[in-house]
Amino acid sequence: MLNRRSFLLGSTAAFVASSAPAATLLNWGGAAIARPQRVQGLGAPITIVDDVFGTPHVRATSIPDAFFGQGYVVARDRLFQIDLAHRSDLGRLAEVFGPRFVEHDANARLFHYRGDLDAELRRAPPNVLACARAYVAGINARIDEVIANPALLPLEYRILGIAPITWDVRDLVLARDGSIGNVDDEIRRAQLAAIGLLELDAIVAPLRPAWTMRVPEGLDVAGVGPADLGVLRLGGLPFGPDQPVPDPAEGANAGSNAWTVAPSRTATGRTILANDPHLGIGGFGPRHVAHLSAPGLDVIGAGAPGLPGIMQGHTDRFAFGRTNFHIDQNDLFVLELHPDDPELYRHKGGWKRFERVEELIPIMGTAPERVALRYAEQGPVISHDPARRRATALAAISMQPGGHGVFAMIAINLAKDWAGLRKAFPLHPSPTNFHYADVKGNTGWQVIGFAPVRKQGDGLLPVPGDGRYDWTGTRDFASLPSEYNPAKGWFASANQNNLPADWPRDRIPAFSFRDPYRYERIADVLASQDKHRLADSVALQHDTLSTPARQFLALLPQHPSDAARPAVDMLRGWDARIAVDSGAAALFEMTWRDISKRMLAAIVPARAKPLVKVIAPSVLLDLLVHPDKRLGADPQAARDAMLDAALASAWTSARERLGADPAAWRYGSLHQIRIRHPLSAIPAIAAAFPAIEGEGSGGDGYTVMARWLGSGPGWGVGGGASYLQVIDVGAWDNSLMLNLPGQSIDPRSPHYRDQYWPWAAGVMQPMPFSRAAVDAKAAARTTLQPL
Repeated sequence: MLNRRSFLLGSTAAFVASSAPAATLLNWGGAAIARPQRVQGLGAPITIVDDVFGTPHVRATSIPDAFFGQGYVVARDRLFQIDLAHRSDLGRLAEVFGPRFVEHDANARLFHYRGDLDAELRRAPPNVLACARAYVAGINARIDEVIANPALLPLEYRILGIAPITWDVRDLVLARDGSIGNVDDEIRRAQLAAIGLLELDAIVAPLRPAWTMRVPEGLDVAGVGPADLGVLRLGGLPFGPDQPVPDPAEGANAGSNAWTVAPSRTATGRTILANDPHLGIGGFGPRHVAHLSAPGLDVIGAGAPGLPGIMQGHTDRFAFGRTNFHIDQNDLFVLELHPDDPELYRHKGGWKRFERVEELIPIMGTAPERVALRYAEQGPVISHDPARRRATALAAISMQPGGHGVFAMIAINLAKDWAGLRKAFPLHPSPTNFHYADVKGNTGWQVIGFAPVRKQGDGLLPVPGDGRYDWTGTRDFASLPSEYNPAKGWFASANQNNLPADWPRDRIPAFSFRDPYRYERIADVLASQDKHRLADSVALQHDTLSTPARQFLALLPQHPSDAARPAVDMLRGWDARIAVDSGAAALFEMTWRDISKRMLAAIVPARAKPLVKVIAPSVLLDLLVHPDKRLGADPQAARDAMLDAALASAWTSARERLGADPAAWRYGSLHQIRIRHPLSAIPAIAAAFPAIEGEGSGGDGYTVMARWLGSGPGWGVGGGASYLQVIDVGAWDNSLMLNLPGQSIDPRSPHYRDQYWPWAAGVMQPMPFSRAAVDAKAAARTTLQPL
């Protein structure tokens, strides 16, 4: 649809190479020293040393200038990625991509902060705000360069005939998260309650901690349905007729691992901190690595492109990592509209008028379109149906004052110690297990994030919007668990329920903690190693032992049918590792998917099947180990028949998919790692940006090396730890990392896919930090000078 001009990659690449200035060629791995470049917004000269792994090391004489450098290098390496996301967040897609994007722009603008933006900026300490402004100035400096010299434009801009937009620090606090969160879970539960089967929700999402759900007083569950999600059902960006592109703001946060091992339990007597955040895999890499140094600042690690600061890494004083904690930060409110005026809704015994904001959305090739956005007391109105006298509003932490989180990483990077971090944490709204380890041997875990304070209710189902269930405020990290220098000498988080056993029942932040399989494996390994080494952490990050598989193997039938016998024979000698070269692993995954479907068919009544479409692995295993009356009059016989049928079916499927010779089967043949440009539905983009593919992977969603399967029906890698780090605290140059598929999204760069094979193979890369170590690995140097 957007292929407006023919495009030949070779000729364009040659043109860029012949016309780009020397400093730009260095960004693609050219000569050792570049001539200085003059840029707007810089306070004093800075040097960027790019190492052989593609990591830019920014050396500045002031802290804001170091963050200027970060903005500049992320725009150099990832300009189209951050520009597309920024356009999407601001609701400015239709102005360059046409009318199909108007709805998406309106939705983005619905989730713009409608309070005082200057007050939001004042929430940041002045030194933090100065760094944020400098980061934006660095992005704009690179944009100015590519606008002044179109030969420097990333290839996407030439193909699409567009230009990047200028950034403003106010935009960073304006655009907020409008993702669906757990609201679809609330809808599903209400629909199950409407047919009297609310208890079946435990098949899909068992509550952790255990909790008894109740329908909120005043909620008509019969009236709740998918239409109440309103604009949240809009879907991906329509860049192709058959393949919507996921919204760049949409996170696929399926989990993460982190552990911290104190000096008392390591071979060197130094702390080790390991972290591998799990995000979606298949499009742009979600992390960009940089090293920022200036007097009073020395920090290296991975950041989110477009967000200032380093999210996980280390300073010269401490290492830090993170995993997702669970806080229910969204609630769906059902509003009753006035019979005569649909701009009024019932609230606190009266009728309250929606706040209306009209936005004019520019559209390429036609006149702008005016859209009306509504806001209720609780938040943005996501559906408005006068015919049903019904609307729904979304209460979201992201829409609250301070809910943007833009300044949090900067403040964390500027901290000097644990006490300083606790001053930074109030700027961090998203739910996080924060790991800390300093050069003095101290270790700490702190849950950070904002939690809503509800008048009543638990956030598990939609609630009436008449005022009875409104939020009354928020709590920050001070009300959440923490631990400093734990006696056992290690701690870990893998999205499991890590609330203390005596945690107050009225302050449970969420009930959506993950299955504990990854954490239990990590805990088993760390508890057994009293002299933990960096290599042990690397091995653990790539550990493929599957607890569900191990439990499943114990259930293999002793007397299988002839059709199931080959599968049983292959699995019986298997070590339960989801290894890339294992045929048994491939067979297990096929069996697991098959028996999950069979179990759902057996235990879910027909009227609930449209709602209960998946079964949690812990629920499936429990039913297999302890079959109950849901499987019929003879549960054990039904279970055995189901197992036999699934094994036989999986064997047939494996032969069809992997070939007639089981000895040649490999899980990696199924579990392929394929990375494509998010706009690859556009033929010219697909031609210019070759898919990064060819390697298979081990692991699934329940191994420590969490490389889960996509949504099916295929078997490719849908997500996992695209960035990994293992930090040797104090001996920083020993630290290791990986960043899939590389630092650059430009196919002409040597760092477009240079970490793809190492990531697939589990071969960690050095993370040089000291000036001597960085200089020894230097590939290019660029000096930026003030204009």
